[in-house]
Amino acid sequence: MQKSAILVLACFAFYSCRTTEEVYFNVTEPAPVTIPTYVKKVGIINRSVISDSNGVRKAIDDVLSVKGSELDKECGNESIRGLRDALMQSNTFQNIVFMDSIKIKNSFPGAFPSPLSWDKIKEICRLNNVDVLFVLELFHTDTRLTLIPSPAGIISTAIVSAASVGTNINTGWRIYDPQNRVILDEYPIMEGLTYTGGGLNPMDAVPALMNHKEAVMGVSYHIGQCYANRILPYTIRVCHEFYIRGSINFKIARRMANAGDWNNAADLWNKETTNQKLKIRARAYYNMAIISEINGDVYGAIGWAKQAYETGGKRLALIYLSDLQDRKAQNDLLKSQAHGQ
Repeated sequence: MQKSAILVLACFAFYSCRTTEEVYFNVTEPAPVTIPTYVKKVGIINRSVISDSNGVRKAIDDVLSVKGSELDKECGNESIRGLRDALMQSNTFQNIVFMDSIKIKNSFPGAFPSPLSWDKIKEICRLNNVDVLFVLELFHTDTRLTLIPSPAGIISTAIVSAASVGTNINTGWRIYDPQNRVILDEYPIMEGLTYTGGGLNPMDAVPALMNHKEAVMGVSYHIGQCYANRILPYTIRVCHEFYIRGSINFKIARRMANAGDWNNAADLWNKETTNQKLKIRARAYYNMAIISEINGDVYGAIGWAKQAYETGGKRLALIYLSDLQDRKAQNDLLKSQAHGQ
């Protein structure tokens, strides 16, 4: 009991003497892929359909995989629809066109093909009046039907306890920029899903197969939407510390901040930037950096953080200054990704 009481008192003393508290807020990160700002019109083509010249390989693939010959084509187009819908909702480009009349096929199922020639890319873009091409280079589903035996351990056409239908979806995308002759992105996405059904014979698994196809179509659409996120900025939640002790103003400002009244808290911290004590001034500078970043003023935050470190020499301020320099670089990249929305 005595040891427990000492531990509780020690913990209380630690938390009651803490000089900082955590604050969480959202920041916008640049997209993983930067599309040049001159790009206004986007074309999308499906190159994932297997070439007729490789009919033997295609037939083998269909035999080994439980699927209809058109499943990959249907699901590939559904994935493109997901990409197109997501890009349209983002309002990033003036026009987005799925050019389904263009037939460029993949010669080998399940493989990422070599890039298209720049002459071919330029011709497609010129004829269709688009600036870049999003190409679904690969879309391949690998479906397996597994018959799960009865407790007696027998697999037959008459005695089956269940059937499991599993599909792996393997996709690959490229973005071609003909003006700079650059492949802006080359990215594979893989997903998988499983359905189970059963009864006294394999025909009882048919409903599971039918539902499974609809599920594969849905996942295919989702894959396209996910790929659109490669070119769209996104929001993350970050955590930083701010000072809550040093003077009466820090204590009052802490309560204001906890109540969401950050502007009035900042007024009190700003008053402490002229405090005669270096330690208190340094803490005030640091907190002013925090509120500046919360308000979106990263340049102002860097200025305050520099003063905080130069005045107080605390490692916390130096780490935060480094974070802010990274944030500035990210914001500069964000500006370069703006398409005039």
